[in-house]
Amino acid sequence: MNTLNTFTMLHVAVADMPKAKEFYADKLGLEVTKDFRIDDANWWVELAVPGNGVAITLTTHHAHMQPGALTLYFGATDIQSAHADLQQKGVKVSEIQNDLHGPGSGTKWFNFSDTEGNLIHVEQA
Repeated sequence: MNTLNTFTMLHVAVADMPKAKEFYADKLGLEVTKDFRIDDANWWVELAVPGNGVAITLTTHHAHMQPGALTLYFGATDIQSAHADLQQKGVKVSEIQNDLHGPGSGTKWFNFSDTEGNLIHVEQA
């Protein structure tokens, strides 16, 4: 028996919730599943990749976290289409590379930053 059997959520510290929420929902296509706000310093927005079980929670309540300190990895079945779609939505993406897991690995990928400076990798899945 494993002690842990699911990964359910990742907290991402943000300074500008409206801007971050728009980026993750409108540009990346994540689904807003919860939006709970007490005030600007205590605001949580939970998003999920449609059909996937792990949630990303954007939060203005930072505690020990700092905006821009994470690297997030997403998969895309069609890396070329994902790259073109994000470019059309105004996301400044890198060129598609072919070596995410080391020289000769053949894993296609590109990256970009979110509104808070977190690095986001998209890998051919």
